[in-house]
Amino acid sequence: MRLYLDSAQVSDWTLPVGCPPVVGVTTNPSLVFQAGLPVTLATYLHLLQAAGDHGLGELMLQLPSSDPVQALQWLGPLREAADKAHVCLTIKLPCHPDWLPCIKAVQQAEQAILLTGLSNPVQLLWAQSLGVAYVAPYVGRLAADGRDVWALMDACVAVQRQGPALLAASIKSPDVLARLLACGAAAATLPPASLVAWSRDALTQTALEQFERDVAASLNLPFSPSLRA
Repeated sequence: MRLYLDSAQVSDWTLPVGCPPVVGVTTNPSLVFQAGLPVTLATYLHLLQAAGDHGLGELMLQLPSSDPVQALQWLGPLREAADKAHVCLTIKLPCHPDWLPCIKAVQQAEQAILLTGLSNPVQLLWAQSLGVAYVAPYVGRLAADGRDVWALMDACVAVQRQGPALLAASIKSPDVLARLLACGAAAATLPPASLVAWSRDALTQTALEQFERDVAASLNLPFSPSLRA
């Protein structure tokens, strides 16, 4: 599974020891706003440069408007900046028919696309017919809405063989991440705080503390070289 950081806060892109490697970063207008940044082309160019500076190979940026003219106006400078930073660029667009002109315009520019917010199998089949590179369902939102999350995840994994790769987003627990690993999801996106928190576990810590106590206690035991196992 390929892991991406779900964050526009550049200061959070450096992870401590114990976290698995990540291949890149995904963002959206909400994450950019939460990072205290305006959703502008200048901000996105800054994020591309920052990804390169951090040695991250990929950046997925969500365009803020369905206007295909604006999409192409932004795409030129974004691709130039991505090339300069040695970062692979993927454009995120909502999985919604109102965005089809924008999707088509970006595709005609031969730019990789991720459709985000996918929520049901009909949308999945539509995404497959469009030939996009990725689909990104919000797993946590689907679960909160009472949907059959794992039926949809299994369908996304099945489609991966001849269609878009599954990039699972909005993962709320390590148990959900484990199920995504088990079902064969191609990728997942996580907030940096989740990766940091899950890199340690109370059960692991308890076992280590027991080992330390037993090592200390064992030093009081007699030892003879003649003892046999």
